[in-house]
Amino acid sequence: MNDPRPYIERARNELTEYLVYQKLASREKNFENRTLLEKLSAQERAHYEFWKSLAAEAGARDQDITPRPLGRYGTPLLRAFFGVTFTTKFLETHERGSIATYEAMLAGIPEHHRARLREIIEDEKGHEQSFIGGLREKRVAYVGFIALGLADAIVEITGVHAGFLGVTGSTLIAGVSGVIVGFAAAISMGSASYLQAKQDVGKSPIVSGFATGISYLASVILLALPYFLIRTMITAFATSTSIGLLLLAAFTFYGSVLFDRAFAREFAESAALMLGTAVATFLLGTIVGGAFHLNPQSF
Repeated sequence: MNDPRPYIERARNELTEYLVYQKLASREKNFENRTLLEKLSAQERAHYEFWKSLAAEAGARDQDITPRPLGRYGTPLLRAFFGVTFTTKFLETHERGSIATYEAMLAGIPEHHRARLREIIEDEKGHEQSFIGGLREKRVAYVGFIALGLADAIVEITGVHAGFLGVTGSTLIAGVSGVIVGFAAAISMGSASYLQAKQDVGKSPIVSGFATGISYLASVILLALPYFLIRTMITAFATSTSIGLLLLAAFTFYGSVLFDRAFAREFAESAALMLGTAVATFLLGTIVGGAFHLNPQSF
């Protein structure tokens, strides 16, 4: 292969990851995590040197290989918001594609480099199991409590709002009702998480309770907001439901990366539960409204 561009592309990827892991390691306070990140950084640097040498043999210059600015400077921002475990696993999600690319390139590179490329392929396959799987982070232990608060709030409050479609045409009443129900439910869910965490070794009951309650209450506020800004009931409901779906999608993606789950399946199940609850409560609201002769247009 005389064209240096494929080698340059691979070298850029590995150089970027080497610098990213190096920066993540320098900011990591946990000694074990820092050691694992330093090992990842060293491994990526070795991979970079390999592709750099192939690019040089094909006629590339050192200045042709530069790190990707977005990956280099954007990744620490990801780490600040989502944690080192998520960030590292997110970086490695593209490695599956890289492995397939490397295997396809194997036959086209000079024969004396093939053994080394096979070693690199094995390195890439072993990243998550040997290094990333060893990362330990406190926030990961409480993800389940946040997910509980978020998912339960989205399903329950969307159901409350849907039920009011058949009872009232006032977005203000629907919004206030959602906030009141949600506030009480946030306290209830937080208390339940507190009691549950008292049975779990290594988890703070107070942190667990707050994680569930705050995530629940934050979801309630976001879902209720359209009802205070929009005066048309169906438009407010559609906007609120869209916000709920976006929240579900965002957190499902976070969990799918963190725990190696299938995003599409997890999101489909959550969305179906949310929308199914909305349909059921809408029907109930319509039946109740009809039974008590409530006219949504005048109430």
